[in-house]
Amino acid sequence: MANLEVDLVAADRSVWTGEARMVSAPAADGEIGILPGHSPVLTVLRPGTVRITPVEGGSTHVVRIDSGFMSVDSDHVTVVVDTAEDAAPGSNGR
Repeated sequence: MANLEVDLVAADRSVWTGEARMVSAPAADGEIGILPGHSPVLTVLRPGTVRITPVEGGSTHVVRIDSGFMSVDSDHVTVVVDTAEDAAPGSNGR
């Protein structure tokens, strides 16, 4: 089964890198979910939460972000934001 290669970076650091089964993010015009095989897309992100479901580890990684953008091409997802903060474990990120 195919997986996504994900890079989530803030202006000052790499936040999360690895293989994932799914990524969701707050696009400017609504929430967007990315699964393997998704069509190429480039979208502006609004403040909210990015959720990454890793291949290994089981639990969803939740990161609060401000503005940025997300690029998807050939199962590679790149999320670039100004600032990012890990949500508390067990929170829904809101």
